[in-house]
Amino acid sequence: MTRKELIDLIRERRSFLCVGLDTDPAKMPEHLRNEKDGIFLFNRAIIDATIDHCVAYKPNLAFYEALGIEGLRQLKLTMDYIHGMGKAVFTIADAKRGDIGNTSERYAKAFLDPKGDFNFDAITVAPYMGADSVQPFTVYDGKWVILLALTSNKGAFDFQLTEDKEGTPLYQRVLETSKQWGSEENMMYVVGATKAEMLTDVRRIVPGSFLLVPGVGAQGGSLEEVCKYGLTKDCGLLVNSSRGIIYASNGTDFAEAAAREAKKLQQQMAAVL
Repeated sequence: MTRKELIDLIRERRSFLCVGLDTDPAKMPEHLRNEKDGIFLFNRAIIDATIDHCVAYKPNLAFYEALGIEGLRQLKLTMDYIHGMGKAVFTIADAKRGDIGNTSERYAKAFLDPKGDFNFDAITVAPYMGADSVQPFTVYDGKWVILLALTSNKGAFDFQLTEDKEGTPLYQRVLETSKQWGSEENMMYVVGATKAEMLTDVRRIVPGSFLLVPGVGAQGGSLEEVCKYGLTKDCGLLVNSSRGIIYASNGTDFAEAAAREAKKLQQQMAAVL
C-alpha cells in the first residue's frame, strides 16, 4: 500500500486506528480454545467486527511463532482472509527483525514478498545494526519499514534516551541517520504513546513521516496527547490498540465488545480529523 493509498484510506474511514492481533489462546473465549482453528476463528471474528472502524491490523509474530508450525498456519489463514476480504487495509508484521544484510533479505522475503505466504504491507525493524540491516526491507515497491525509535517500555531508558557528548539522545540520532535509508514513502517510526510529549522532538526531525504509536488503551497512553503532539496535515499517525479491543470481553460476545471499543476510538479519531 502506497503512502497516498494509506492517506486516502484514513480519510475514507475517518480513522487512523490499528488493531493489534496479539492473539493469546489462554485469553481467548473458552468456546474457541479447543477449536481446530480457534486462533484464526478468533481473528476472523475480530476483523469482521472492526474492519469498518480501523485502517490497519498488526499481528505480533511472537504470539504465532510461539506455537510453532501450527501458529504460523493460523497466521497464514488470517492473512489470506484479510487479503480476500475485498476491503482495503494496511497490514503490519510486528516482528522487530534486523540482522546482517543477507539475513535481513530473507526476513524481508518471508514477510513482505507479494508472492510469499504472508504478503504484509509493513514490518517493524530494529535499527541497532545500522543501514545494511535495514535497507533490504526497502526493496519491495509499496512496502514499508517501521523502524523502532522511541518505545514505551521501562527499558527504553537503558539506551534510547542516553545522550552523546553533544547532548543528543540516541533515539534522535536514529531518526536523523535513518532518513538516509528510506523516505516518507516507505519508512515509518515506532513512538510509544506513553511518551507522547516527546513527539514534539520527534516531529522536529521527521515532520512528515508516519508514526506507529502503540500504548493507547491498556498501556495507559492518551490518544488526545498523541494527536496534540504528533498529528500532521496528512494525519501521519497509526495508533495501535491491542488488548483494549481484542480482549474487551472473553465471552461469546467478544466480537461485539471489540467492535464497540474500536468504534469508540474511531469516533474520537474522526473528531480530530
